[in-house]
Amino acid sequence: MDTWQRRTLIYVVVLVAVMIGYAAVYDAGMSVFEGTPISYLHALQVVVETFTTTGFGSDAPWSSNEMNVLVIVMDLTGVVLIFLALPVLVFPLFEEAVSTTVPTAAGEELTDHVVICTLTPRGETLVDELDSWGVDHLILEPDRDRAEDLYEEGHDVIHADPQSVDGLKAARLPHARSLVADDSDPVNTSIVLTAKEVAEDVRTVSVVDDPDRERYHRLAGADDVLSPRALLGEGLASKVTTGVSTELGEAIEVGEDFEVAEFPIHRGSDLVGRTIAESGIRERAGANVIGAWFRGQFESPPDPDATLDNGTVLLVSGRENQLERLKDMTMSDVRRFSRGRTVVVGHGEVGGTVSEALSGAGIAHTVVDLHEGESVDVVGDATDPEVLSAAGVEDARSVILALPDDTITEFAILVVRDLNPSIELIARAEQTENVQKMYRAGADYVLSLATVSGRMLASTILEDEEVISLDKQVEVVRTRAPNLVGRTLGEADVRARTGCTVVGVERDGQVVTDLGPEFVVREGDELVIAGTDEGTNRFTETMS
Repeated sequence: MDTWQRRTLIYVVVLVAVMIGYAAVYDAGMSVFEGTPISYLHALQVVVETFTTTGFGSDAPWSSNEMNVLVIVMDLTGVVLIFLALPVLVFPLFEEAVSTTVPTAAGEELTDHVVICTLTPRGETLVDELDSWGVDHLILEPDRDRAEDLYEEGHDVIHADPQSVDGLKAARLPHARSLVADDSDPVNTSIVLTAKEVAEDVRTVSVVDDPDRERYHRLAGADDVLSPRALLGEGLASKVTTGVSTELGEAIEVGEDFEVAEFPIHRGSDLVGRTIAESGIRERAGANVIGAWFRGQFESPPDPDATLDNGTVLLVSGRENQLERLKDMTMSDVRRFSRGRTVVVGHGEVGGTVSEALSGAGIAHTVVDLHEGESVDVVGDATDPEVLSAAGVEDARSVILALPDDTITEFAILVVRDLNPSIELIARAEQTENVQKMYRAGADYVLSLATVSGRMLASTILEDEEVISLDKQVEVVRTRAPNLVGRTLGEADVRARTGCTVVGVERDGQVVTDLGPEFVVREGDELVIAGTDEGTNRFTETMS
């Protein structure tokens, strides 16, 4: 019996008892005070008419004060009971009638799907990847309201508890290709334990918030344990560690002596204020600009008349010596060989990883956090100008904002930029949708935890796609494209249709990077493409 049924039963029992009681009192009162004996059934009829307001006055007028008072009390009681029925019974019944009915079990036809236990922002990136590949998925959500919201948004979701055997059976886990546990660490281990009980052979992927707890996820039976926060921290730190010298560092190797890299244009670079055509990048460095981020907006290919400024991030391809020359062009003349000091704001999992990476690279840095700690140099609010001044932001070369709250990060960007207009500002975003706001606030480079996490999950689950760049603003993917077989790249017009660039093709164990519009894709070729997450998903949808 559910809550509404139980409430209804209690209400009906109370209503009947009150009416029977009033009927007995009214029957006695008519005999004693009015001297007019009536039957009990007649007394009950009067009470029912009074409570339901369907009739009055059949016995009126009453000569005694006692009976008039009784009738007044009956009237008030009836009104209270009727109005009480509205919020207790009628309104919940109406809400239930018009509310969305979320399924509690998957259809029997669902097979070879991915079971996603609760949907987080990082899971949304995974869902987009699965949709682009045509891979079925099912979300398990234990909270009814959240499940209704997801269902109304068009997601494939059931309202079930992923920590229960019944919930995972309802998701047809024995017929699934894999399970993703994406909640807190204790909940994820519980989900994995339950999954192994329901379907031991199904691959389980667990996301760990605290890398120190990875061991327990594996003890629970997880086949893969992913730690996106640590990778995000390394990615943020790399923007500083590779920016203190002209060494190439974090480029993505596509073929022998051919790489793809993203280069932020630093404040003070002689490229700032020039258009791509005026910059002479091709002539001076020999590298190819295949895309560019302009304040959070990606263009591929970029307009030759687009103006470069600090914060523009170039996506380029070329040989190592070409990329090294281009990197030297993107750096500030004043700070080109100056290591300087870096301020790390936030010392959680991401900030701690950043700090360790900087220490390993021998880069001096100051750590700011709201709470005291062994590695914390300045304690205080990240949005307080005095705290940031005490950390040396005004004289620092760069600052990394590794805060878990996007709203606070956006405000901190404004404060840091006001204190030091020329500082290199690198920020972490919790959700992808907030990246563009951080660019508008003044960040030079923003990396989203949701993006990094989603790419890790997709790369782990999808066997046909290898995500090469997990911790970059752009995604570099190695994949097959059956719809391109027998066609030239010029005929396919990949850039215009998808926003991606084919930077290399692996054929017979060799990577071909000299790709012109006349290059013909053959059966068995693996293409290396570069673009945004949305762009690579469009490529998969149209070319695979």
